[in-house]
Amino acid sequence: MLVHRKKRPPYPIQTPLTSLIDIVFMLLIYFLLTTNFMVDEGISIKLPQARAAAPQTQQEITVYVDRDGRTYIANKPIPEEMVFKHIKEMIGGQEDRLVVVKADREVILNKAVKVMDLAKAAGAGRLCLATEKDF
Repeated sequence: MLVHRKKRPPYPIQTPLTSLIDIVFMLLIYFLLTTNFMVDEGISIKLPQARAAAPQTQQEITVYVDRDGRTYIANKPIPEEMVFKHIKEMIGGQEDRLVVVKADREVILNKAVKVMDLAKAAGAGRLCLATEKDF
Protein backbone atom coordinates (compact mmCIF):
# COMPACT_ATOMS: atom_id res chain seq x y z
CA MET A 1 0.00 0.00 0.00
CA LEU A 2 1.34 3.29 -1.08
CA VAL A 3 0.83 6.28 1.23
CA HIS A 4 0.85 9.77 -0.24
CA ARG A 5 1.56 12.65 2.02
CA LYS A 6 -0.64 15.67 1.74
CA LYS A 7 1.24 18.76 0.84
CA ARG A 8 0.78 21.44 3.40
CA PRO A 9 0.70 25.02 2.26
CA PRO A 10 3.83 26.86 3.36
CA TYR A 11 3.53 29.01 6.44
CA PRO A 12 2.96 32.68 5.54
CA ILE A 13 5.78 34.95 6.52
CA GLN A 14 4.72 37.33 9.27
CA THR A 15 6.71 40.32 10.29
CA PRO A 16 6.72 41.07 14.01
CA LEU A 17 4.85 44.35 14.48
CA THR A 18 4.89 44.50 18.26
CA SER A 19 8.28 46.16 18.51
CA LEU A 20 7.41 48.58 15.69
CA ILE A 21 4.21 49.63 17.45
CA ASP A 22 6.13 50.14 20.70
CA ILE A 23 8.60 52.42 18.96
CA VAL A 24 5.81 54.45 17.33
CA PHE A 25 4.10 54.97 20.69
CA MET A 26 7.37 55.96 22.34
CA LEU A 27 7.98 58.56 19.60
CA LEU A 28 4.43 59.86 20.00
CA ILE A 29 4.88 60.25 23.75
CA TYR A 30 8.25 61.93 23.24
CA PHE A 31 6.85 64.52 20.83
CA LEU A 32 3.82 65.18 23.01
CA LEU A 33 6.02 65.84 26.02
CA THR A 34 8.59 68.00 24.24
CA THR A 35 6.25 70.13 22.15
CA ASN A 36 5.53 73.57 23.52
CA PHE A 37 1.78 73.94 23.13
CA MET A 38 1.38 77.42 24.57
CA VAL A 39 3.49 80.14 23.08
CA ASP A 40 3.10 83.26 25.18
CA GLU A 41 5.21 86.21 24.23
CA GLY A 42 5.56 89.63 25.71
CA ILE A 43 4.16 91.04 28.90
CA SER A 44 3.35 88.71 31.78
CA ILE A 45 -0.36 89.14 32.47
CA LYS A 46 -3.09 86.85 33.71
CA LEU A 47 -6.03 87.01 31.33
CA PRO A 48 -9.60 86.76 32.61
CA GLN A 49 -11.29 83.41 32.04
CA ALA A 50 -14.27 82.68 29.79
CA ARG A 51 -15.98 79.48 28.71
CA ALA A 52 -16.70 80.60 25.14
CA ALA A 53 -13.19 81.76 24.19
CA ALA A 54 -12.27 81.19 20.52
CA PRO A 55 -8.78 81.42 19.03
CA GLN A 56 -8.03 84.27 16.63
CA THR A 57 -6.41 83.31 13.33
CA GLN A 58 -6.07 86.74 11.76
CA GLN A 59 -3.15 89.15 12.22
CA GLU A 60 -4.16 91.69 14.83
CA ILE A 61 -2.84 94.64 16.76
CA THR A 62 -2.32 93.60 20.37
CA VAL A 63 -2.42 96.12 23.21
CA TYR A 64 -1.41 94.86 26.66
CA VAL A 65 -2.53 96.41 29.96
CA ASP A 66 -0.65 95.03 32.97
CA ARG A 67 -1.92 94.85 36.54
CA ASP A 68 -0.54 98.33 37.32
CA GLY A 69 -2.43 99.90 34.39
CA ARG A 70 0.62 100.41 32.16
CA THR A 71 0.01 100.05 28.42
CA TYR A 72 2.25 98.11 26.02
CA ILE A 73 2.15 97.81 22.23
CA ALA A 74 4.51 95.34 20.55
CA ASN A 75 6.16 94.65 23.93
CA LYS A 76 7.17 98.32 24.32
CA PRO A 77 5.77 100.47 27.10
CA ILE A 78 3.64 103.28 25.66
CA PRO A 79 2.41 106.25 27.70
CA GLU A 80 -1.37 106.49 27.84
CA GLU A 81 -1.30 109.76 25.90
CA MET A 82 0.52 108.09 22.97
CA VAL A 83 -1.70 104.98 22.66
CA PHE A 84 -4.10 106.71 20.26
CA LYS A 85 -1.27 107.85 17.99
CA HIS A 86 0.45 104.44 17.89
CA ILE A 87 -2.75 102.52 17.17
CA LYS A 88 -3.71 104.99 14.45
CA GLU A 89 -0.30 104.52 12.79
CA MET A 90 -0.57 100.73 13.01
CA ILE A 91 -4.08 100.67 11.54
CA GLY A 92 -2.95 102.83 8.65
CA GLY A 93 -6.35 103.32 7.02
CA GLN A 94 -7.41 99.65 7.09
CA GLU A 95 -11.00 99.81 8.28
CA ASP A 96 -11.43 96.13 9.15
CA ARG A 97 -8.32 95.81 11.37
CA LEU A 98 -8.72 93.85 14.59
CA VAL A 99 -7.40 95.34 17.84
CA VAL A 100 -7.06 92.89 20.73
CA VAL A 101 -6.81 94.26 24.26
CA LYS A 102 -5.10 91.84 26.64
CA ALA A 103 -5.71 93.24 30.09
CA ASP A 104 -4.64 91.58 33.33
CA ARG A 105 -7.57 90.17 35.27
CA GLU A 106 -6.69 92.31 38.28
CA VAL A 107 -6.47 95.62 36.40
CA ILE A 108 -9.08 98.28 37.11
CA LEU A 109 -11.81 97.91 34.49
CA ASN A 110 -11.66 101.62 33.69
CA LYS A 111 -8.10 101.25 32.33
CA ALA A 112 -9.07 98.47 29.90
CA VAL A 113 -12.19 100.32 28.73
CA LYS A 114 -10.16 103.50 28.23
CA VAL A 115 -7.70 101.63 25.97
CA MET A 116 -10.63 100.15 24.02
CA ASP A 117 -12.12 103.64 23.57
CA LEU A 118 -8.79 104.97 22.31
CA ALA A 119 -8.51 102.09 19.83
CA LYS A 120 -12.04 102.70 18.54
CA ALA A 121 -11.34 106.42 18.19
CA ALA A 122 -8.13 105.60 16.29
CA GLY A 123 -10.16 103.79 13.64
CA ALA A 124 -10.23 100.15 14.74
CA GLY A 125 -13.00 98.37 12.88
CA ARG A 126 -13.19 95.52 15.37
CA LEU A 127 -12.27 95.31 19.06
CA CYS A 128 -11.71 92.22 21.11
CA LEU A 129 -10.98 91.71 24.81
CA ALA A 130 -8.75 88.65 25.15
CA THR A 131 -9.70 85.97 27.65
CA GLU A 132 -8.28 82.64 28.73
CA LYS A 133 -10.32 79.49 28.09
CA ASP A 134 -11.80 78.23 31.35
CA PHE A 135 -11.21 74.50 31.69
